[in-house]
Amino acid sequence: MPKLTSISASTQLCAIIGNPVSHSLSPAIHNAAFSELGLDFVYVAFRVENIEHALLGMRAMDNFRGMSVTIPHKIEAMKYLDEIPDVDRHIGSINTIINEGGRLVGLGTDGPGALKAIADAGVELAGSNILLLGSGGAARAIAFAMALHTRLTQLVLLDINKTLLQQLASDLEMGTNVSIKYAELTPTSLAASIGKADLIINCTPVGMHPHEDSSLIPAELLRPGQAIFDIVYNPLETKLCAEAKARGLKVIHGVDMFTNQAVLQFERFTGAHAPVEVMQRVVMENLIP
Repeated sequence: MPKLTSISASTQLCAIIGNPVSHSLSPAIHNAAFSELGLDFVYVAFRVENIEHALLGMRAMDNFRGMSVTIPHKIEAMKYLDEIPDVDRHIGSINTIINEGGRLVGLGTDGPGALKAIADAGVELAGSNILLLGSGGAARAIAFAMALHTRLTQLVLLDINKTLLQQLASDLEMGTNVSIKYAELTPTSLAASIGKADLIINCTPVGMHPHEDSSLIPAELLRPGQAIFDIVYNPLETKLCAEAKARGLKVIHGVDMFTNQAVLQFERFTGAHAPVEVMQRVVMENLIP
């Protein structure tokens, strides 16, 4: 694989910003792809608390080409951008920012990445009851992607953040035709909702490295015929995924969504076709089993 041998004033900078961000595999996957194609790009990770200041810096730097945005900035970042496609503004969160000569353009790749992962796993969304845990930026993107592009029977939302939860439910009710139910995430509401769900999607960070021993869902509540989609990608096999697989359930790993959305980001950053196999291999090599 070709290697980046020098960084100069013309090198294009891309970065992931978030808090925390040290766990991210984005630098490894994007730098491998840049090297594979011999592109004069480099990708780094920045822990950011003040998103407004970070975007002012991006805007001021001519060769700061692209940014991946992760927890907790996917919603707030929108306030400081110059352009957002209508669909992403409707969703209310973004995960990608492109610097077009000082003009910052925001968009989302989480939703399309998630839908592709679900479709590739052979899970049918039409006519399904979906239980979605969490209501942050990734949850918003996935919820709207499903509601706008598939024919769900019902979408149930549970979260501990009542403000974000109510806002997401309200936005979905106004912007889509899907039947929405929501409640604060408690052991009681979780137990009442799981049995009716055909697909359960974990959009919370529970189970993420270094807390691999945690899971929101007691394994005994899972039933045959369900599918589990855990968007946590590090470790590769979360406790939720392992317990679901042990019970014979269909499992969609977060790595599939992560790779899909990274491919879309790479192509927006560079204008080149992503070396998908290289990106997939690097992710798998770096994940905790």
